[in-house]
Amino acid sequence: MNASARGATEPEAEPATQPGAQPDSPPDSPPAAPADSPPDSPPDSPAAVQPVAQRRGAALGAFAALAALTLLCVAWEWRLAPLRPGGSALVLKAVPLAIALPGVLRRRLYTLQWAAMLVLLYFAEGIVRGMTDPAPGNRLGWVEVALSLGFFACALAYVAPYKRAARRARRESS
Repeated sequence: MNASARGATEPEAEPATQPGAQPDSPPDSPPAAPADSPPDSPPDSPAAVQPVAQRRGAALGAFAALAALTLLCVAWEWRLAPLRPGGSALVLKAVPLAIALPGVLRRRLYTLQWAAMLVLLYFAEGIVRGMTDPAPGNRLGWVEVALSLGFFACALAYVAPYKRAARRARRESS
C-alpha cells in the first residue's frame, strides 16, 4: 500500500542491508543518524530519539486541544452562553472541527495542515467574542483563543520536521 493511500502518517523507512545504514553507503560504513538529530550524534543517542517523542507529544497535544475546542463550541452555543435562549444554529460551527478529529488522531499531515489553517477562524472569533460579548461569553471567547493557539502550535510542531525533511530532500535531488 502506498503512502497516499495510508494517509502519510510517518515517513517510510528505506530497506537497507544493515540496520540504520543508508542504501547507497558501503556495508562497512557506520549507521547514519536520523535527519532530525544533530549531525555529530550517534543514531541511538537521546538527541536522535528525542524528536520522535516530541512529535508524538505534539500530535497528542493537537488532538487534545482540537477535541476540547470542539466540545467548547458545542457547549458554548448549546448551553453555556448561546446567542438565543435554548441554543442557536451556531452550534454547527463545531462540525468542521469534528470532521478533522479522526485525521488528527491518526496523525495525518494533510489533515493537520488544513485544520491548522481552519482553527485560525476560531482564533479570530474568540478574540471578537472575547472583547464584545457580555460575561460568561467573553471568558469563553478567551478560552477559545487559548485552545486554538494551543492546537496551532502543536500542529506546527508536529508538521514542521516533515516539511523541513521534504524541503531538504527536494534540494538534494536537484
